[in-house]
Amino acid sequence: MAAPLSRNKAPARLSSSPLLWIIALASLTIFFLYKVDNLALQTKTVAGHNLPPTPWHLFPPKNFDDQSRHARAYQILHCSYLTCPYSNTTVSKGHGFNSPSSSPKCPRFFMFIHRDLEPWAQSRITVDHIMGAKNYASFRVVIYKGRLYLDPYYACVQSRMMFTIWGFLQLLKRYPGMVPDVDIMFDCMDKPSINKTEHDSFPLPLFRYCTTKDHFDIPFPDWSFWGWPEVNIRPWDEEFRDIKRGSQARSWPKKWPRAYWKGNPDVGSPIRTSLLECNHTKKWGAQIMRQDWEEEAKGGYVSSKLSHQCDYRYKIYAEGFAWSVSLKYIISCGSLALIISPQYEDFFSRGLIPEKNYWPVSSDRLCQSIKFAVDWGNTNPTEAQKIGKAGQDLMESLSMDRVYDYMFHLISEYSKLQDFKPVPPSSALEVCVDSLTCFADEKQKLFFERAIAFPSPSPPCTLQPANSDFIKSWMQQKQRTITNVREMELRA
Repeated sequence: MAAPLSRNKAPARLSSSPLLWIIALASLTIFFLYKVDNLALQTKTVAGHNLPPTPWHLFPPKNFDDQSRHARAYQILHCSYLTCPYSNTTVSKGHGFNSPSSSPKCPRFFMFIHRDLEPWAQSRITVDHIMGAKNYASFRVVIYKGRLYLDPYYACVQSRMMFTIWGFLQLLKRYPGMVPDVDIMFDCMDKPSINKTEHDSFPLPLFRYCTTKDHFDIPFPDWSFWGWPEVNIRPWDEEFRDIKRGSQARSWPKKWPRAYWKGNPDVGSPIRTSLLECNHTKKWGAQIMRQDWEEEAKGGYVSSKLSHQCDYRYKIYAEGFAWSVSLKYIISCGSLALIISPQYEDFFSRGLIPEKNYWPVSSDRLCQSIKFAVDWGNTNPTEAQKIGKAGQDLMESLSMDRVYDYMFHLISEYSKLQDFKPVPPSSALEVCVDSLTCFADEKQKLFFERAIAFPSPSPPCTLQPANSDFIKSWMQQKQRTITNVREMELRA
């Protein structure tokens, strides 16, 4: 009786084995998918995945709901971990130039690089400086052996981080093998944060798009030089050429003899709020227009095209929440730029000289100051046109070649101050052209394609040595000129 029972049990054990294997395989698959999904949820990206807004400047969190959960996880993992290792990122050990090794001197405002870095000339930049600056940074960039590594901490508004990093990558292409190893903390929001009073005993090196005389923040070219797709502003060289063509549509006598401003006043800017009160062409000689970007997007940005805003003899620049990227576009028109008492400065605005390439307008008695500038210009049209043209010439000289040169010299001088060897932290991931493009939407890809750099045929311009006396004299002369204009206004 025992033997037959034994024979009947054997098939049951065999039939259960495939089921166990299926269960085990399914469990492993579920576990694997869980781990993959968990990794995707923990990976912070240049596009803003899994990043909260900056706590010092809150804005609505980025929404990636246009993708399914699995599609989003696939994109994050593929772009973050699988793209750069297989892309062609071979770094040249040296760079041969077609032209002679000598190069022209850089524009004089490049000398402000030395002033910006002077706080660390004696102490040098230590790891403690870097870690201190981390508390104020949106992301960290480490350039190591010609490759770029990114450690993001917070999301940036719109695509600022993506286009800023694109700029870094293009610099590496522009001067392959020449950009030194460097460790940079960067904040992508508007207002400087390293106050000189609070941080005087231990200045923190933090890169951003602007600074003030009261801050240690280090100004760096803003993202819009490579394009601002959200408002349809193209890469700088392309946008400047179009603005200059637009400025030639009317001769100076045929341009409207009034001051023009178009922008968003609802950005927490007292100056822009006050400017709205000057919207009276007969009383103040000014036309002030409110910019509604949502409506512009619906209309295809036709009425916001920058090259169509150069039909006025005078263009007003008013700072926004902090500095505004609009400065370079306003000056590019060739109209007489009326700049309202700027509190902030970006990397190139230090090269502006009152009565030479712009006209200073006082924030006190704002409307009266604008009216005086318009009346002066209409009474002295040759001088007004000359100043406007000088401003346009300055912006034309600020080609992307010069922008890359500024970036190169700033990073090179900064790297000389580091007293440690930069290495990518374990939390950083390599970012390359292919991985950035992998995250980009179709419009961003088009902008990237129009902002590609190629190896330079000539070396960077020659940075002049530090000269604090020259900088001091430059600043004093600017202030004297501004004071003279104020006195002219009061006598009028």
